Amino acid sequence: MIEKILTHIAFADIRGVSVGNAHDINAATGVTVFRLTEPSPAAVTVFGGGPASRETETIAPERSHPLNALVFSGGSAYGLAVADGVMRCLEAHGVGYETGLALVPIVCQSCIYDLGYGSATVRPTADMGYTACEASFTKNDPRSGNVGAGTGATVGKAAGMKQAQKSGIGYAAMEMGRLQIGVTVVLNSYGDVFAGGEKIAGMLTPDRTTFADSCETLLQQSGENLFVSTTNTTLAAIFTNGDFASAQLKHIAQMASAGMARGIKPAFTSADGDTIYAISVGKKADKVDASLDAVGALAATLLEEALADAVRSSTISEEEYLEKVRFCPTI
Repeated sequence: MIEKILTHIAFADIRGVSVGNAHDINAATGVTVFRLTEPSPAAVTVFGGGPASRETETIAPERSHPLNALVFSGGSAYGLAVADGVMRCLEAHGVGYETGLALVPIVCQSCIYDLGYGSATVRPTADMGYTACEASFTKNDPRSGNVGAGTGATVGKAAGMKQAQKSGIGYAAMEMGRLQIGVTVVLNSYGDVFAGGEKIAGMLTPDRTTFADSCETLLQQSGENLFVSTTNTTLAAIFTNGDFASAQLKHIAQMASAGMARGIKPAFTSADGDTIYAISVGKKADKVDASLDAVGALAATLLEEALADAVRSSTISEEEYLEKVRFCPTI
């Protein structure tokens, strides 16, 4: 059995990355910064139709600039201002690409659309990004649930926010000998969430007493020419000490998408900006030779586990959820 050669570990045990969070609980939005302790090869693949991202071209295989930090946040495209604060913090700590005249930290960012929950006018700021990044220097804090970028995350929005449910940010990690793989997910999907083939969160009936079916709703709407807003996006990142270059990491991200497709139905719609990063972390001496396909397959499994963790760690009551919902009648 696979369990005999693999050991589940805490995400905090992944060497080479430190996590910091900042959030506004009342406005229900926030930031999670994954600060890399060494400049690290990275890659990204976008599967959904509505991404909000920053500087992703810098880590494309044909450019392959080593990454200093990855940022996930709420706020939709407004939230992209967060990376300014992260860059300021990294510069203050002497982290970045040395140009001869200034340090330029290489920071990629992706955002979820969380404006339909909490406040639609309060978005993560550069100062919030600075706070989250600074926190990563003080403590490695990969908490699950309604924390950081997961503060305003929701799922099952095929019929709008009043039939959706709260989710959050989730983590899963394992090691095999010296090889480590960790996955984080900010779960903010149009579709429903499944674990082991069983639905655990998503679209509810109008009276919120039982589950409805997002796929069925999508099919029913297909002939109605309805406007479907890009109000979702699930973000994921794979961190491994496997010694991979950017092109190989892109392949790992693509393989990991199988876990997102198994765990979210439907996934990768035009109403989602689903995005997956893969990063080879740590010092050169700590990296290990590993099978590209094995790491990709394990990343897909861990991504499913992280999705379930994001749901099960979200502890919002029905009353609090409904109080924070902002309903858009066009969805």
